[in-house]
Amino acid sequence: MNFRELRFARAMEFTIHEINNRTDLLPGITLGYQIHDSCAEVPMATKVALQFANGMEPFFNDTDSCSKSAASAVPALVGDSVSTSSISVTRMLGLFGIPQVSHYATCACLSDKRQYPAFFRTIPSDHHQAAALAKIVKYFGWTWIGAVRSDTDYGNIGMASFLKAAQEEGICVEYSEVFYRTDPRSKLERVANVIRRSTARVIVAFLASGEMRVLLEELARQPPPSLQWIGSDAWITHPEFLKYNMCAGAIGFGVPRSVIPGLREFLLDLSPAQALKSPLLTEFWESSFSCSLKGSSGGARECDGSEDIRALQNPYTDTSQLRATNLVYKATYAIAHAIHGVICNDTQCDKSAKFAPWQINWIPLHQRFPQVH
Repeated sequence: MNFRELRFARAMEFTIHEINNRTDLLPGITLGYQIHDSCAEVPMATKVALQFANGMEPFFNDTDSCSKSAASAVPALVGDSVSTSSISVTRMLGLFGIPQVSHYATCACLSDKRQYPAFFRTIPSDHHQAAALAKIVKYFGWTWIGAVRSDTDYGNIGMASFLKAAQEEGICVEYSEVFYRTDPRSKLERVANVIRRSTARVIVAFLASGEMRVLLEELARQPPPSLQWIGSDAWITHPEFLKYNMCAGAIGFGVPRSVIPGLREFLLDLSPAQALKSPLLTEFWESSFSCSLKGSSGGARECDGSEDIRALQNPYTDTSQLRATNLVYKATYAIAHAIHGVICNDTQCDKSAKFAPWQINWIPLHQRFPQVH
């Protein structure tokens, strides 16, 4: 289980509870929600998009306060974290005019409103990141570099933008390699050997965290000479990579750190009984404590109640660097404000108002949330 992604999902849940307790935003209206797990894979993202559009049972929902008709008319979606999955989802839901607001899908291709008219995000396009990475390479005088990227929309389009910007800055690229984390081992070995044998000691890695992890593990089998890593946002601030000495001194651009008051207590306010209500939370509890909750199908020892969630140290409980998590928070608020603009006036909301997702007016939202684009 990806504990970091679970934190993103629960941050949306926290934000919705916060919105429901406000009197100035959607007064008298209770927002419900559904959580679907895309597993960071395109086929699963397509499947859950279909489930979403057809009102099929999600992994977790909190729509008890909503009528079935209201629950089926879902006006918007938060996610996905992955560009390629987001493309798959927005192509599907965009046919129904259902807006999607992503917190972490950065592919520049998603800025094309002709192809993706219902897609919005709270994180900048990679077009800006690629240009900035080329500037920083030029600033330090590194004119002979290597490049490696994920074989995804994020990696391929992001690296293409970087290479174009690097050429304009007079930077020479010795090699540009591409792979995906599920590729045959032989391909990964070949990429690692290209890096080991190259004369370039600076390497720009436009990689998702999954690809970066397997590349570092492969390089560690026969470590190359010291490398200066230039990282893309997907991994450069990821705490997991602090354990790799090879990454010491890596530089790049990341989402600013933020503080969300009350989020940590919300994440830690989880009991075994609450965890059993959701397959996702059940999996989290059982994998975190290596035990089986009563009533679940796990084969481990039964949880005995001595488990202390506050003692856990993993990406779910780590709120010291809320970066993308804050973008989930903003995305959820953006949707709430957009709905407010449709069914509410200055003082009250029309509880009986019926509207289609495509009727949501996002124009005023750009004025309140300039980062939503």
